[in-house]
Amino acid sequence: MTILNITYGGVSADYPLGDMPGANVADLAWSDDDVRRIATEVVRAGGVRGMRFPNLPANAFDFYVVDRAQAQRGERRIYLRPKVPFGAATATSSARREDA
Repeated sequence: MTILNITYGGVSADYPLGDMPGANVADLAWSDDDVRRIATEVVRAGGVRGMRFPNLPANAFDFYVVDRAQAQRGERRIYLRPKVPFGAATATSSARREDA
């Protein structure tokens, strides 16, 4: 089973890719653009529990990072997340630290 984890609008949720009609995820090697397109479609359709963004722009995930990992039990996970991780230093916070 492959799980797609999507982070958008302050919400992070999992979507099991094996639930897609006709999907045989074991044989698919999706590109990053494919992952972004799939995420856009399932979020718009309300298929991701806890995410309701019916007017999600087509380019909402254009600058998102796609990370892939495999869990110890063999589960594959794909993470779609913003490029800047939460808690990253900003120019303002860096300047404050230097002044202190």
